[in-house]
Amino acid sequence: MNTPIYNMRPRGQSAIPNVIFALLVANGIVFALQQVSPRYLLFNFALWPAGVPGSPFMPWQLVSYSFLHGNLTHIFFNMFGLWMFGRELELMMGQKRFLTYYFTCVIGAGLVQLIVAGTQGGLYPTVGASGGVFGILLAYGLTFPNRMVMLIFPPIPMKAKYFVIFYGLLELYLGVSGTAPGVANFAHLGGMFFGFLLLRYWTKPRRRG
Repeated sequence: MNTPIYNMRPRGQSAIPNVIFALLVANGIVFALQQVSPRYLLFNFALWPAGVPGSPFMPWQLVSYSFLHGNLTHIFFNMFGLWMFGRELELMMGQKRFLTYYFTCVIGAGLVQLIVAGTQGGLYPTVGASGGVFGILLAYGLTFPNRMVMLIFPPIPMKAKYFVIFYGLLELYLGVSGTAPGVANFAHLGGMFFGFLLLRYWTKPRRRG
């Protein structure tokens, strides 16, 4: 990426930057509340299809759905990915720009999911921060293309740019083939797509008057 997006990394900065720390805490609190009142939170704050009879869709769900998770494994991997790939990006982008980028990916993923849900016609909720995390994964791969990262399953090291391509193609295959029911694969791709558009906008040369 072009350097105008980023600020220099401050010395002595914490291993968990402020925005990521706040997101980790907020997601943890909401997950704890889900164990107390799952139906209420799911009904009001998950992302429900728009325009489907009986759907409790509300506009704020395009953000709130990202703080809900299906189970402990779901939230663990999302928060691990947020921390692993997002910490350097936040330090380089700055807090405000990183937060803008993250929620652009979250909302973009939600919009894509609404389109997909509309074509399928079902009434089911979508939850999870994966759209934002996949957007961060894209930014990481573009910023540090030759950084080595390790897959979990299988444990194969590869450059970040290939890691992003691998996951992007995997999500596309799973979404088209329908071999991963219950997973919002196109929402993940939507997070990457909207993240890419925002990064392109930030790096687009500006004409001087």
